[in-house]
Amino acid sequence: MAEYRLLSTSGILGYGFPEESIKRGVAMGVDMIGCDGGSTDPGPHYLGSGKTLNSRLAMKRDLKLMLQAAVSEGVPVTIGSCGGAGGEPHLEVMAELTREIAREEGLSFKMATIHAEQDKGWIKQQLADGKVKSMRNVGALTEDDIEDSECIVGCMGPEPYMAALDAGAQVVLAGRSTDPAPFAACAMRGQIEPAPSWYSGKMLECAAAGAVPKGHDCMHVTIKDNGVICEPPNPDKICTPTSLANQSLHENASPNLFQEPGGLLDTTDCRFEAVSDRAAMVSGMRWSTDDQYTVKIEGAQLMGYRAITICGTRDPLLISQSEDYLGLVREAVKTKAEAMGVDPSSYKLMFRAYGRDGVMASREPLATDPSHELGILVEVIADTQELANTVLSVARVSTLHLDFPGRLCKEGNMAFPFSPSDIECGPAYRFSVYHIVEPKDALEMFPIDYEDVRN
Repeated sequence: MAEYRLLSTSGILGYGFPEESIKRGVAMGVDMIGCDGGSTDPGPHYLGSGKTLNSRLAMKRDLKLMLQAAVSEGVPVTIGSCGGAGGEPHLEVMAELTREIAREEGLSFKMATIHAEQDKGWIKQQLADGKVKSMRNVGALTEDDIEDSECIVGCMGPEPYMAALDAGAQVVLAGRSTDPAPFAACAMRGQIEPAPSWYSGKMLECAAAGAVPKGHDCMHVTIKDNGVICEPPNPDKICTPTSLANQSLHENASPNLFQEPGGLLDTTDCRFEAVSDRAAMVSGMRWSTDDQYTVKIEGAQLMGYRAITICGTRDPLLISQSEDYLGLVREAVKTKAEAMGVDPSSYKLMFRAYGRDGVMASREPLATDPSHELGILVEVIADTQELANTVLSVARVSTLHLDFPGRLCKEGNMAFPFSPSDIECGPAYRFSVYHIVEPKDALEMFPIDYEDVRN
């Protein structure tokens, strides 16, 4: 097995990293520089709206340092899930940023953009052909789900990256991808076996998250015959067997089995050992190839328009009966809204009581333990923004002034930290597609465009 060296700059492009870290990482030797640019973690808003997760300024700063280092070293840059969600608007923002940086910094390179947004007609045809399956805890996909989605993307594996690199691209900007794909692609193209290639991607997708102390920073990985060696370039951080083992558990239903496009990464027999006072090695991973290549598809649907307000109370009598009180508020809002001719089915009213069960809701094991103060987030999602604003204003007034048994205060029940108190949030989205499709091959869903970028 050949040795291969990879540098990940950050968990998501735009999160930031110390400039000195990328310099140290390059000095350790690099065959590629990469970054996972997105995730479903921030929810469906960015996929549905077409907006980027991080600011243009933050992404440009990170990308400039990566491009400068890559051109100087003559190595490729691969970035997956561009813009956060990996749709066409996100990919175009990243492509334009890349061109802008090249002009300003005097850089020249061949760039590939790999498209991940899917044609609805193609998805419908796959559904009709029985080539779409549900993921765990997800209902069957329907034609209405497809048609009502604002955007549907496929999560590409490493093959489109490898094709772009084989075609001579030095900078590869990709739409929605599986998180390890930008790194696994370069390693496999460098004659590394799939198992350590995929595992290195798992370690690099969140950059320095596998190091301690935690913080957004770079991570360097060297793949050798005997395993995957992880070491943060920042001298203030270290990788230990425990920190790497902890990182290997994140974001998966199974601690040992990771389904990826085209196969399964099995870490059941992995060994974690220190190789220096700052680096640790992982070995023993296995890869098995699937008989049928599969790709996860993600879609976001507009579910209405959101408005919120935030308030808090320190009244021990109200806190002791907060669940019942919010039930009274809900009924009061329904009555007042109906009096204005508002159909109750045209909106949803939700309360999150922080200090009681605001984080875990019904799963909170300590919900009966009283807090000395309670923060309440009031949320309305309605068919229009005007309706959401209207219902929220009724909910805010009701939460503030409604009576309750034993009430002693003569004025408002709640303290509001902001004026205006009501916050108009705009369109609200939900994931409408979260399924698996079976393409004819790994490249079918992901067309590639090439461009010579000159300073």
